[in-house]
Amino acid sequence: MEVHFAADLQAKIDQLVMETGRTPDKLLADAMAGYVAELAETREMLNSRYDDLKSGKVMPIDGEAFFEGLRKREDELLKRL
Repeated sequence: MEVHFAADLQAKIDQLVMETGRTPDKLLADAMAGYVAELAETREMLNSRYDDLKSGKVMPIDGEAFFEGLRKREDELLKRL
């Protein structure tokens, strides 16, 4: 398989190849393995959260209300300083 990267990313890969002494194929295979594992873990977590919402186990919160509360707590903390 042949993969083309933007010049800046290719330069970073080339630098890692020189620093680690690993081949580009091995370096990228390891990076992709880590990425795919993280992606699978994230997908599993999102599916679980969706199932919890769908079943009613957890209730969604209003995003604006959450951030407004967060801003208020931050303001209160700053007033104490």
